[in-house]
Amino acid sequence: MRAVDTNLLVRLVVRDDARQVAAAESFVGTCAWISHLVLAETVWVLDAVHDLPPDRIATAIEMLLMHETLTLQDAEVVESALRHYRNRPALGFSDCLILEVARKAGHLPLGTFDRQLGRLPGAERI
Repeated sequence: MRAVDTNLLVRLVVRDDARQVAAAESFVGTCAWISHLVLAETVWVLDAVHDLPPDRIATAIEMLLMHETLTLQDAEVVESALRHYRNRPALGFSDCLILEVARKAGHLPLGTFDRQLGRLPGAERI
């Protein structure tokens, strides 16, 4: 299965350059894989560069989870992170994903200095 980079995934989500969107869709074809790192970077770009609000970012992640030809690394982990992010968007999606990756790996509690993250089950504020 092919894998996608952040810039390709951003084109698929934002659709701001018709030529690059067409090339990205052609590359993805019948299937492609998205790593956690690419997803986290994409969320950062959507927030910092494209200034999308958290609800639109959450919708984009949800659409990727339901996409018929894209496969997210550990989709169940991403779904759990998305639930946290929807409930507490101020946390940022990356922190939610970090917590859920640690949970899946069986490495809890997740130590953090972040007050908001420290309130989630499985995290411990230091």
